[in-house]
Amino acid sequence: MDKKNILFICQYFYPETFRGNDIAFHWAEKGHNVHVITGIPNYPQGSFFSGYNWFKKRSENVKGVKVTRLPIIPRKNSKIMLILNYFSYLILSCIYIFFHALFNHYDCVFVQQLSPVTMSASGIIYKKIRKVPLYTWVLDLWPDSLSAAGGINNRHVLNFFDFFVKKEYKYSDKLLISSKSFECNILNYGPYKDKIIYYPQWADDNWDVNYNDILPQLPDGFIVMFAGAIGEAHGFETNMQAALLTKNHKNIKWVILGDGRKLDWVRSFVKDNDLGETVYILGRYPVETMSYFFNRADVMLVSLSDSSLYNLYAPAKISSYLAAGKPIIAILNGEGQEVINDANCGISLSAGDYIGLANSVIKCSLMDKEKLNQLGKNGRAYYEKNFCKDTSLEKIDRIMSL
Repeated sequence: MDKKNILFICQYFYPETFRGNDIAFHWAEKGHNVHVITGIPNYPQGSFFSGYNWFKKRSENVKGVKVTRLPIIPRKNSKIMLILNYFSYLILSCIYIFFHALFNHYDCVFVQQLSPVTMSASGIIYKKIRKVPLYTWVLDLWPDSLSAAGGINNRHVLNFFDFFVKKEYKYSDKLLISSKSFECNILNYGPYKDKIIYYPQWADDNWDVNYNDILPQLPDGFIVMFAGAIGEAHGFETNMQAALLTKNHKNIKWVILGDGRKLDWVRSFVKDNDLGETVYILGRYPVETMSYFFNRADVMLVSLSDSSLYNLYAPAKISSYLAAGKPIIAILNGEGQEVINDANCGISLSAGDYIGLANSVIKCSLMDKEKLNQLGKNGRAYYEKNFCKDTSLEKIDRIMSL
């Protein structure tokens, strides 16, 4: 195997938890030279992670991967700061790559395209300067997600981001999509069917790690657990209304793991509705600790708001839930719902159906344990067949001829 020099572009990287981390570390383990151009970690809480700032750990080696962290503006918790965060990475990464490309050669460029789409711009610049293959993993659809999640409908703003989308799809040699439903959206931009490859996300592979001595005790009772980002897209108005309807079922406990821009709203709802003994907000914990929490859950919850855009997504947490072998209650539409139904691993409901969600939670709490466990086993079998991490990493190697 020939060693390759790989340029990895993404605004987010370890210790921020995204699947692209696994890809970069995998390539380094295989002996390739991987250089990640990213920002100072601050997702999702909005402030720089402990030990990182504009002057500390701007350049480091993580598991054999060279990481350059650009001095971006942190997200904080406002739309203005989020816009500044997006544009600081756009500007700084383009400047860095332009001058870096003059003196450094890579065999290919890999872009993990999350929000915002502008993070791919520096990858396009390097591709055009050096004439090397560009592989883009599309995990978010823009500018659709800007209007759906951000509530931004200004025509000029949307046209600006639409310009980046057109360039990204045009100059990418391959477009990897995390949801099959993305294909129709991408084909609206041009005849790119030959570029598109379905490449779903997998789960973290640390289900046997034991952290019992250092993590909080979970409440006694039937635990419904949500784990992940808590944002505008994740249907928490529905989830909390359902929790309110189960308030008198003292055995049912809703446990929320994660952080995000909607978390303050969730805390206020819990306080205003006296749900302190029903809803437990535990905050954000390292991904390595998820096995501790997941193993203590009875069912896992995945939810999205109703939107023509969100209906195209199969959230990454679904693969994590499947891998954990836990039954799933899904309250969303589209592709995510199809996965739950195909896997026969739980209950799927339409987005926004808080009454159905409450009734489903109550139903599961009364269900025979063996039947509930079988749903979890079905999910694990489906994961092994469709979302296995090792198989996915082998696939990306084949796609990129590594």
